[in-house]
Amino acid sequence: MNPAPGRWPEGQVDSAYSWLRLGVAVAVSIIGSVGLWSIVVALPAVQAEFGVPRAGASLPYTTTMLGLVLGSVLMGRLSDRAGIVVPVVLGAIALGLGYVAVAYSGSIWVFAIIHGVAIGMFGSAAMFGPLIADTSLWFERRRGLAIALVASGNYIAGTVWPPIIEHFIATEGWRQTHIAIGLICVATLLPLSLLLRRPPPPQRPIAVTSGNGGAGPALGLSPNVTQGLLVLAGLACCVAMSMPQVHIVAYCVDLGYGPARGAEMLSLMLGFGTVSRLASGWILDRIGGLPTLILGSLLQAVALALYLPFDGLASLYVISAVFGLVQGGIVPSYPFIVRELFPAREAGFRISLALSATLAGMALGGWMSGAIFDATGSYQVALLNGIGWNLVNISIAFWLLQRSWRRRLLGPAGAR
Repeated sequence: MNPAPGRWPEGQVDSAYSWLRLGVAVAVSIIGSVGLWSIVVALPAVQAEFGVPRAGASLPYTTTMLGLVLGSVLMGRLSDRAGIVVPVVLGAIALGLGYVAVAYSGSIWVFAIIHGVAIGMFGSAAMFGPLIADTSLWFERRRGLAIALVASGNYIAGTVWPPIIEHFIATEGWRQTHIAIGLICVATLLPLSLLLRRPPPPQRPIAVTSGNGGAGPALGLSPNVTQGLLVLAGLACCVAMSMPQVHIVAYCVDLGYGPARGAEMLSLMLGFGTVSRLASGWILDRIGGLPTLILGSLLQAVALALYLPFDGLASLYVISAVFGLVQGGIVPSYPFIVRELFPAREAGFRISLALSATLAGMALGGWMSGAIFDATGSYQVALLNGIGWNLVNISIAFWLLQRSWRRRLLGPAGAR
């Protein structure tokens, strides 16, 4: 039985336990998101080991992200039905087995398939969309901040993991480093999963929490059309986002700065991205999902454009920091928008679906930038390609926001 509006059981939504659980979720996200970043750092070593072109070396990243796309939806549905513990336990085991197995791969194709299935689909997939969706059920007044904190987990992972992985690849080799990562994941994630066993509290009806009654009344669109547009927007924004994040290490190698400088820039980028994501939580709680999405996307386009005229070492450090600082709030906007528009009982599936589109954008953009580099010998065209996709994202978000505004002002006929 749901509590009356404005009155919640003590120790439930927005409680001290909610914040404790949030801390555990962030820790799980940081450790489990290693699957998103290890291949970025290992890309030059893997390319040299298997003797493949840049697009071929980018293939494991693409298969990992595609695995995350499918796995996020599957794990999100599983989370809706069985709770978050089951996906997290499965993910921990898959990461452990996957990293050990990938260390023994004998070709780029075997490496890519293991990365995509074990590390992507069944591993890190459980530590992103489903974990964010579960956390959103434990907060109301600070939902934007809570979502942003968990979403920051993969950026904190991108800050912490790359320098560590780069160091051990340089000193111990990429194969031994991958075995160690697998063992760390099992040893840490399984105990942490036990702290997430409590089921989520009762949820307010969507009409009470958002005041709009759901996706249809809010935008004058069917739920599936609304979800489809959010999927397309997420795909487009992350095709743009992927170029610096996936290729900054390889770009620094091409410019003669070496992989260590590139790993430092990636860490710097994601460190400032964490700051941006935390700030976006504060912004989300005040202006809502779609305005925050538009703000982040506009700033991301500006930051991408800065890479075009500057390629000096100092300038790349500065631009990487700026890029991280302005774009980190984009991804947390999607879970917030879903919770504004759809019922809580669908949160795991719909949030994971929206976030899986961002992962698909990273996968497509990572491969696309490598292919453009192979065709042109530079990343300039890849940057322009990213800016173009970014404009698609801005257009969709602005159109949805315009419909919402018109409907509020003019009633049901306003969005026609």
